[in-house]
Amino acid sequence: MTKADIVGIICDRLKCSKKQGTEVVELVFETMKDMIEGGETLKISGFGNFDVKQKADRRGRNPQTGEEITIEARRILTFKPSALLKKAINE
Repeated sequence: MTKADIVGIICDRLKCSKKQGTEVVELVFETMKDMIEGGETLKISGFGNFDVKQKADRRGRNPQTGEEITIEARRILTFKPSALLKKAINE
C-alpha cells in the first residue's frame, strides 16, 4: 500500500477531494515524523508504539576482507505492535 492508496481510502470514506485527503495524510505523517525525530515515543492506541533507541559502538567485521571495524553508535527506530494489532493479524 502506498501513500496515494491511503489518500484514496480517506477520500472515499470522508467524501472529500484528493487535495484535502493529501493534506490530511501529509499532516499526520509530518506530525509523527516530528515527534519521532524529537526522540519522543509515539503511542497509537490499538496500533502500537514507535520508539527511538540509542545503539552503542560495536565491533564488526568487513565480510570481504575479514578486517575488524568499529560500527559507530546510532539511533534506530523500533515498532512494537499493540496486543489488539497482534490479535487481528493472527486471526
